[in-house]
Amino acid sequence: MSNVKETDLIGIGKKYQLETSYGDNVVIVIHDDGRRELYNYDETENESRCVLTLNDEESRQVAGIIGGLSYKPKALETIEVALDDLIIEWYKVPEESKAISKSIGELEVRKMTGASIIAAITQDETIINPGPDFKISSGVTLIVAGKRNHIKLLKQILLDQ
Repeated sequence: MSNVKETDLIGIGKKYQLETSYGDNVVIVIHDDGRRELYNYDETENESRCVLTLNDEESRQVAGIIGGLSYKPKALETIEVALDDLIIEWYKVPEESKAISKSIGELEVRKMTGASIIAAITQDETIINPGPDFKISSGVTLIVAGKRNHIKLLKQILLDQ
């Protein structure tokens, strides 16, 4: 795993630097206005070049794609990745859920459980990082992340609310 160096950019946002296992030097700048810029360091010219600028929504979509929320390479289908105590789980909301038609904000998911809903998959679309206004519907598949006990609490809230 690459070492990530994090730097506050006063009045701008935050900068993250890392060297990939393939030897690329990458800088990501997250601006306070939600814009993200991706830079690649060119050693021959001794400078960083902006190779991509994304708004907040585009950044979350790309993060989901890169993170494998919509496609998992066949070579990785049988591999499980554990990051300390972090668990990522897919949970299909049952028809009998009392949380149906309630928003993530109303349910206070993060506050009450410590878990995060990182994506919601409906028949029509995949919503990366659904906000507090996202309403739970019957049959939606939620991709949730947290410690095992946090995810257990989240499932209880989805059934008991």
